[in-house]
Amino acid sequence: MSELPSDSPGNAAPSLQPPLWRQLQLTAGALASIRAGTSGSVAFEAVESALRPGVQALGFQVLRWLGRAEALRRHLAKRTPPPLPDALLCTALGLAWDPERAPYEPFTLVDQAVEAAKRNPATRAQASFINACLRRFLRERDELVAITDQEPVAQWNHPRWWIEKLKRDHPRDWQRILNADNAQAPMTLRVNTQKSTVAAYLLELEAAGLPATRVGASGIQLGRARPVQQLPGFADGASSVQDAAAQMAAPLLLEGLLPAKPGAAPLRVLDACAAPGGKTAHLLELAGPGAVEVIALEVDALRSRRIDETLARLGLQAKVVVADAARPADWWDGTPFDAILLDAPCTASGIVRRHPDVRWLRRESDTAQLAGQQAALLVALWPLVRPGGRLLYCTCSVFREEGSQQIDAFLAHNTDARLQPSPGHLLPQSGGNVRGVPDNPSGDHDGFFYALLEKR
Repeated sequence: MSELPSDSPGNAAPSLQPPLWRQLQLTAGALASIRAGTSGSVAFEAVESALRPGVQALGFQVLRWLGRAEALRRHLAKRTPPPLPDALLCTALGLAWDPERAPYEPFTLVDQAVEAAKRNPATRAQASFINACLRRFLRERDELVAITDQEPVAQWNHPRWWIEKLKRDHPRDWQRILNADNAQAPMTLRVNTQKSTVAAYLLELEAAGLPATRVGASGIQLGRARPVQQLPGFADGASSVQDAAAQMAAPLLLEGLLPAKPGAAPLRVLDACAAPGGKTAHLLELAGPGAVEVIALEVDALRSRRIDETLARLGLQAKVVVADAARPADWWDGTPFDAILLDAPCTASGIVRRHPDVRWLRRESDTAQLAGQQAALLVALWPLVRPGGRLLYCTCSVFREEGSQQIDAFLAHNTDARLQPSPGHLLPQSGGNVRGVPDNPSGDHDGFFYALLEKR
């Protein structure tokens, strides 16, 4: 999943901000679309570009507290309203329920939500109902919040099945994971070391008034999210937006494999499921010119264009192929790969901070379905690795079914595979050092799973 755009309210130009009632209308419309099954990326993309940053910032906050908002609405209304009025009501409740987190005074949010209902023909008939619910909420806020504190979905703002799954998978850390999911993720950059150094780019950011700190080998974490257009040299490929945990993939795969002598034959590398191309680019940046030949594979033709755009901006080259990684007969030339990066499709349960809609879109059955796809990809791609070569399996998931359990099952059925030192499950915002990974980022990062497999 893409890491952009950020949900920082500072991304919007003040002169373009519409009145608050209009922003609430647009936020409620996006929420209604997400509830109907549309991804948050698509729902917010439908908002006019000049208004999108502010609306997305409000929308992300609503999605982070949607469990609480829906619980409050159930106590305020005997019947569930129609989809759009309900989305507007829950938008107001999600923003106003905690005055310390509210982007505006709760009274202002209530007033403007009622105004939003009156100004939209689709919600006008429900304006009095919305007004009555929200005025009651203002009068009884403390009591209603205390009541909903007893409801797990309201307390943790995740579906019940998700909470129970985390309890089983991470019995000591499930609360920390849920709390991390409800925080805003930092904006992390990867410096293109073919064009600059981390130290030099930090100085450029400082000169531009953008405080930042170093994370990992090539990463920089901004003190505050900014539009990429404000980043020095971004258009010319000086840096990319990539979470610190995702930046671990390329070093893990290539360490010890790169040719030791100039003029040696380049490594043959496959990046399966490569869109939008961040890890493909990092492989090329890390290896340097002529050291690797990368095939970037993507089944979705539309998403494959993102790979081309990423490589063009960074001044890098790879062979981009539109094909299904699980069907090598359709695209493989029979020459084994030295290294394969399999960033497998998953529930995205580790990147909920950046995509708070994921928790509400996923269903419990999705995990098993996606685990089946992951297993099929491992089975299909493992024969393509040369003896002595390696495959790095990773997912942006915290669920063990998509991580450690997947790899345990693979190793049990493939005696020629040996697990190398790998991070395993990285929990969101875990930071610190990970055994076997000297350049593990410190500070904030998303939830990820890594397993490095070597063919005997």
